[in-house]
Amino acid sequence: MSGQWQWQALALFLIVFVWTPPHFWALAIARRDEYAAARVPMLPVIRGVTYTKRSILGYTLALLPVSLLPFALGISGKLYLLGALLLGIGFVVRAYRLLHAQSDRAAMKLFGYSITYLTALFALLLVDHYLLF
Repeated sequence: MSGQWQWQALALFLIVFVWTPPHFWALAIARRDEYAAARVPMLPVIRGVTYTKRSILGYTLALLPVSLLPFALGISGKLYLLGALLLGIGFVVRAYRLLHAQSDRAAMKLFGYSITYLTALFALLLVDHYLLF
């Protein structure tokens, strides 16, 4: 706590902020009937599955450069950079597959990957920062 804005903290916040919509929208696609029955206005219920899939891909594409901010700000090194790129490309590929998928199975695969993605990304940040310096 310094009483000042720290760009590094903002970068970590942005990663989680941009990651959250594709994570939850993937689940919402698979559970849209339940959300509709409960009158919970999730994106696939109010705008449709196709719009939601496009939005997931858009946010996932935005997440890739956002996830590189820790490297750009100097709080991580090349291990994190490589891992973030590989994990991000994996996320984008799965979001693209979801866009063209006909079943909800791809949505649940993306949901599962998103959990692994965020966990691995922050684990890489810790390993890169504490074990390699």
